[in-house]
Amino acid sequence: MSAPKALPQSLQTNPLLSTWVRILADHTVQVFSGKVELGQGIVTAMAQIAAEELDIGFDQLRITSGDTRVSPDEWYTAGSQSIEVGGAAMRLVCAEVRSLFLAQAAIQLGENVQNISVHRGQFSSAKGSTSYWEMRDLVDLGRAFSASATPKSHGLHAVVGRPAARLDIAAKVSGAAFVQDMELPGMLFGRILRPPTLGTTLLSLDAEQIRKMPGVAHVLVSGSFVGIAALREEQALKALEKARSLARWSEAPGMPEPGDIAEVLRHLPSTRAVTYSQGNEPSGRADKGFTASYSRPYLAHASIGTSSALAQLEAGQLTIWSHTQGPHHLRAQIAKVMQMPLEAVNIIHRDGAGCYGHNGADDVALDAALLARACAQPVLVVWTREDELVWSPSGSAMLVEMKASLDANQQLSAWSHELWSHTHIKRPGWAEGVNLLAAWHMDPPHPVPPAKDMPLPAGGGDRNAIPLYNIPRVEVVYNFIADMPVRVSALRTLGAQTNVFAIESFLDEIASEVGIDPVEFRLRHQSDPRARAVIEAAAKAAGWRTGAIGDEARGMGMGFSRYKNMSAYCAVVTEIEVTQSIRVLRAVAAVDAGQIVNPDGLRNQIEGGILQAISWTLKEAMHWDRERLTSRSWEDYPILRFDEVPAIEVVLIDRPDLPGLGAGECAAGPTSAALGNALFQAMGLRMRDLPLTPERIARALA
Repeated sequence: MSAPKALPQSLQTNPLLSTWVRILADHTVQVFSGKVELGQGIVTAMAQIAAEELDIGFDQLRITSGDTRVSPDEWYTAGSQSIEVGGAAMRLVCAEVRSLFLAQAAIQLGENVQNISVHRGQFSSAKGSTSYWEMRDLVDLGRAFSASATPKSHGLHAVVGRPAARLDIAAKVSGAAFVQDMELPGMLFGRILRPPTLGTTLLSLDAEQIRKMPGVAHVLVSGSFVGIAALREEQALKALEKARSLARWSEAPGMPEPGDIAEVLRHLPSTRAVTYSQGNEPSGRADKGFTASYSRPYLAHASIGTSSALAQLEAGQLTIWSHTQGPHHLRAQIAKVMQMPLEAVNIIHRDGAGCYGHNGADDVALDAALLARACAQPVLVVWTREDELVWSPSGSAMLVEMKASLDANQQLSAWSHELWSHTHIKRPGWAEGVNLLAAWHMDPPHPVPPAKDMPLPAGGGDRNAIPLYNIPRVEVVYNFIADMPVRVSALRTLGAQTNVFAIESFLDEIASEVGIDPVEFRLRHQSDPRARAVIEAAAKAAGWRTGAIGDEARGMGMGFSRYKNMSAYCAVVTEIEVTQSIRVLRAVAAVDAGQIVNPDGLRNQIEGGILQAISWTLKEAMHWDRERLTSRSWEDYPILRFDEVPAIEVVLIDRPDLPGLGAGECAAGPTSAALGNALFQAMGLRMRDLPLTPERIARALA
């Protein structure tokens, strides 16, 4: 017999049914989720799962997510785990709640369970009917999950697997959803004066001059933390500019010499470890060898909106409205910094700047909390664009060195993947200490926690570094760089985007060298039928022609991966045109995410991942001089423009009989690789260092 499947982690840590579901007197059902809406449509998907298993109408369901007062603690909304973990937990809980009410209905109606049907919350048989609401006081949901019920088979689904109107869109269109637009009576507007660079401290500031400015209600100076609150937003901005001119800072510790990111990373102290090894070194014959190296720079989140939070301290209760991805972790960290009981701090999730990773959302929440306590009034803090680019954590720069061997049958026989990277996760609540910016700057400061990364199988810097191909000998080596010149943490895909870019580019290079079509070469080394299916589907939908070459202006390329080697499968084909720069004409993706909850939502996720990856691959890079980061505005850090968005087609391979797989981050790596490979097909030019800017292409051609 096979071993019983482990419960989703969310359900293991939140076993009470009443934590997830409540039957309300107004003939609705309220469900609670710890996964939060970041634009990915997850709240709608969770509602679909709950409505399906409870057999209620979509209009009869209310959902609350990311509210520490009532929602289950589901860690972070990260790693494409919302459907895999949170959705699985919601499905199991709601199936058991329905089963409990069905048993009670059988008692009420004097009927066998199998003779009772459930529709829109009504339990009906030939002997009569009852409802969730009539039985709400008869069924105790204050009990632990028992795994006594089986969720519906996919053949019975009427809500899951079909498009559903997004629950979050109406409020976003009106602006009511966003924390930046919130207002409370007596609310002040806050701005924070940050040090000019990492490692500098405040020497002096004449705060009295700022306090005398029109509308300024409070200036909080604690160590190197300076917070300003004013009656109006423009008054806060003027006071911030005045504070910049008055502040005197210690000398900056200096940045690495600007230049090639690969050389920067090589020269930073690192610790080398083999994180994966399979097979033995080939012996007896001299296989053909290949080597190449690939890199990416530090990347900003570069959200169009900046981070924001609203805080209010009233009657000893601190309430913070935040677009954090981990409300419960943030709550614990803020309670620690402010020396308050945990139960006196509440985090309520509100929509904010899009992110997919660790941006400034958590930091600005502490900024607002400190000012709200100092002012004894609600304070809305909004970061400046410069704050967002300089102080929000970046995604780590990475270097990957590849080696491979090909045997006499033109099959890969050995593969080596060695990478250099910082950590890819320094979220609040991750590891020991406090990972909040103001906590490091205030007096007394909390120490900056030491860096550590997430190990395989999920991985951090080495996420997706193990090639998902049939290769007898594979080794992955991680050179972990603990100390970093730039603040880094989680950015969408962690290390996967760079590792997939390297693997899929290198694979294309080898295929080209031996004269094999890149798609054919992938399929030769691929035995996973689901992987083969997405590769073939993407190639077919894109009109891939075996052996095709470009015309020095247009080209087509492919990239493939299975995110984390255990989540959604994705293959992407891009078609580009090269003129003064690379213009993406079309992107075609094929995705297998197991059971699909909402096909529209899944397509949105894939489309968004493709667009963000295009921007990373063609445009984005953080720059610095010997003193500080110089990427401080859109002029210094350009992102993909609306008029550069290509036509996108997403082919979904639905497998309703299989578990849902996380898909929010699966398209980024394949897209980056597809772009590099398309450039090679178009011009015969192999670009291994991101971004693929016109200047770099011109230098390579020269």
